[in-house]
This record gives sequence, structure tokens and C-alpha cells, in this order.
Amino acid sequence: MPAPRALIVDDEPDIRELLGITLERMNIDVVTASDLASATRELRAGSFDLCLTDMKLPDGDGLDVVEWIQAHRPHTPVAVITAHGNVETAVRALKLGAFDFISKPLDLKALRKLISATLKLSEGGAENTSQLPQVRLLGRSPAMERLREMIDRVARSQAPVHIYGESGTGKELVAHLIHDAGARRDGPFVPVNCGAIPSELMESELFGHKKGSFTGAVSDKQGLIQAAEGGTLFLDEIADLPLHMQVKLLRVIQEKCVRPVGESRETPVDIRVLSATHKNLAALVAEGKFREDLFYRVNVIEIRVPPLRERLDDIPDLVAAAMKRLGRQIGNRALRVTPEAMAALSAYHFPGNVRELENVLERAATLCTGGVIDVGDLQLRPKVAATELPIPGSVAPGERLGDALEDIERDAIVRALEQTRYNKTKAAQLLGMSFRSLRYRIKKLGIE
Repeated sequence: MPAPRALIVDDEPDIRELLGITLERMNIDVVTASDLASATRELRAGSFDLCLTDMKLPDGDGLDVVEWIQAHRPHTPVAVITAHGNVETAVRALKLGAFDFISKPLDLKALRKLISATLKLSEGGAENTSQLPQVRLLGRSPAMERLREMIDRVARSQAPVHIYGESGTGKELVAHLIHDAGARRDGPFVPVNCGAIPSELMESELFGHKKGSFTGAVSDKQGLIQAAEGGTLFLDEIADLPLHMQVKLLRVIQEKCVRPVGESRETPVDIRVLSATHKNLAALVAEGKFREDLFYRVNVIEIRVPPLRERLDDIPDLVAAAMKRLGRQIGNRALRVTPEAMAALSAYHFPGNVRELENVLERAATLCTGGVIDVGDLQLRPKVAATELPIPGSVAPGERLGDALEDIERDAIVRALEQTRYNKTKAAQLLGMSFRSLRYRIKKLGIE
């Protein structure tokens, strides 16, 4: 098997020599170029498994190299070398399609990790990296085909990706697919629900801590960020991250290092950051509830996951998969859906999206007779306008207004819990309240 080939583009002979020696020790054949013109000439003349380019060139810059490769050699990963602290330039390169970036002065250990990850992506190939995980993304609608295409594209990068969409659309699944199709697929995938961790514990959970750093720290603890070393950190519901933690996360993304609580030194980390939320981050930035600088760091690439109502053609595929899964769960029992029930599902608005569809089918599989799910087994709720509250037509004689409002609130909470399979964190997000507020209301209203 021939050795991988790399193109190094830098106008400084010493840097070219240092990079060349480093790559040759990794059994990589090296070709060098000192400017943009010679770099494009080498790229036209042969194929490369990776390209490493400096940002400053005599007749252009590294962004020109990135753009040329994206236009003419899109399956060649390219990484850029930036000046220390020049994060804005690095972000621009990532947006243009660069695989990753590394800052000067060069950290050779970090450089070797970057090169190994780049070569792993080249070895997998554009076609092979996307075949295996995509079988888990059901649906053949145009919206889902666009989503698959976007996953394939962003998987070939190390750029931070922000995934947005309504609750229940499958944002974590999309994040997992990006991880599985990328160069970090052999590393860990660490999901973190930012809305489920109490704010006073969040720094210790994310960054870890040293023994004795605070009361109760009886031993060293590795944080979730370091647990994702060599893999992907997925920050679900990142909009719920407290402002003081947003500052610390920003430094992790920019400097690629982490400092555990009670530690005096920072530790380098090699992770890719993916994030998601059902909230409008741009609106939260305008309201001062989310840092603008962090927004631009996590939102380098944006993916929208379509709601189920925009891909109703996919319902038969989703139902068929659910029937097989539910049938196995209840003892390999054969389950089927009548044409009338399928028509009702295809016409339903599904405010809870795919998660609600799964809940509806799971309940129907329990209620149906003889393994046949009919319309009556679905128990679909009537559509309520987004601005319309389920207020009763009148208050009964002798009934207090407070009691009537509590009934409305209780019904809304119960429906949210049903739609989220009684996941209180997700139900709180669906209702637009904090986890603590929901827990208090559940206890106050006596909801079992």
C-alpha cells in the first residue's frame, strides 16, 4: 500500500523543514510549496491525502488554498496554520471547508494528532464514511435527503456544528451520525444535557476537579470535556448553559485546553464540539442571555433538523421501524397498523415530532387487540393553535379561578410528560420553563 502524500504550503523554509521532518517520521511522503501559485500547481499535478497550509503567503493566503481545494479537490482534507490567538481567521477557514486549524508556535504533539485524524478521514473515503450510520436516519423525503447530505459534508470537518430544531426531532441522533461518519468515529461520543446539570455542579461536571478543591471533593474527578478526549463532546440544550460557564466553554473551544477546579495548570484537550438546542440562540444573544462570541464559535456550521410535519411522507417508514422494535419488546409479537390508522397518523400535526410518534405507537401497541392498531388505539389529540390555550368555556358555579387555572396547568404538564416519555428535563423544555420550576409544579399539583 503506497504511503500517504501530504502537501505543505509555507513561505518560511524552517517551518517547511520542521513540518516535513514531522510528517516523514509518520511515514508520509511530503511535497512542499512556498506560495499559492506553486501550491495550486502541485495540486493540479497530483493527488494528496492532506494539505497543511500557513495563513500568510507571499501571493495570497491560506484561505485561497482552502477555497481552491474545495472547488477542485473537495475530498482532500486541508488544515490551516494560524497566528496564536487569531481565532477569527481560523473560524473563517472552517466555514470555507477547512478540516481543522493549529496555532503557532506549533505544538508537535497536537500536530501529530491532527495529521492522524486527517489521514483517518482520507482512508475512510467520502463514500465509506457515510454508509454505515445513515441506516439509522429513517425517511426518504427531500428534507431528509438534504439532512443526510449536510451530515456527510460536516463530518469531513472538525468545525463546531450547531444543530437546531424543535423538541423531539432527533438532534442528538444527528450529532451521533456526524461523529460516526467523521475522523473521530473511533473516539468517545460524550453527550451532556446542559439543562439537567445544577448550575452549582456544572463546572465540576464539565471540567473535573482536584481532590480537596471544595467541600465534598474527596478524590480527583475527570470532567466530561476530558472524557471526550479524541472524540466528540455534544452539548445538548446549550442555551441553558449559565453565563459564567459560557465564558469557560469559550476558552475551551478557542485555546483547546481545560483547567479542572482546583488545578493551577491547563491541560490540552483534543475534542470536537457539537451543540444543539430547540431555542433561538440568535434571539437569546439579542436579549443578553447568551454570549455573542460563544454563539459565533459554536455556530460555525449550522444544521436544521426538520419537524415531522415537514416530512409527513416519512411516517410509513418510521411506523414500520417502530412496529418491528415494539414487536421485539413484547416478545416477538407481530404488529400492524390498519390503513385507516396510517391515514390518521399521516394527517396528524405531531407537535412533539418523532418522539411523540413513538409515544403514540408504543401506547397503541399496548392498547390494541390482536396486534392490529386501529384509529381508536392511537388516541391522537385534537390540534390546538400555537397561540390558543386550552381554557375551559366557563368556570363552574362555585369553582374558584385559581382551581380552574391549576386544572389547565396540570393538563398541560401531563401532556408534556406524555410527549417526552416522562422525561422531566425534556418536558420542561417543551413547556418553556426550567427543570426546577417543573419539578416544583409537579409536586404542588400532586401529579403522579
